[in-house]
Amino acid sequence: MKPYLVEGYYPLPVVGRQRFRKEVAARDEKEAVEKVYSLLGSNHKVKRRFIKIESVKPLSPEEVKSPVVQYLIKKEN
Repeated sequence: MKPYLVEGYYPLPVVGRQRFRKEVAARDEKEAVEKVYSLLGSNHKVKRRFIKIESVKPLSPEEVKSPVVQYLIKKEN
């Protein structure tokens, strides 16, 4: 698994837009995007069609801040 940083936004009724940056561990960029859709849908009840992904960037293991992602990439190696 490789670490990825996924950035984007989704609409909120009062605020307008809620921006997000999620670190995820995935095999490729497509799987990283799917994980973000799943996380935002389950945690914030946002439909996939409303989530706008702006960028997906691979991260080096040193750049990862999330303890969960660090654990998952070390477990794989």
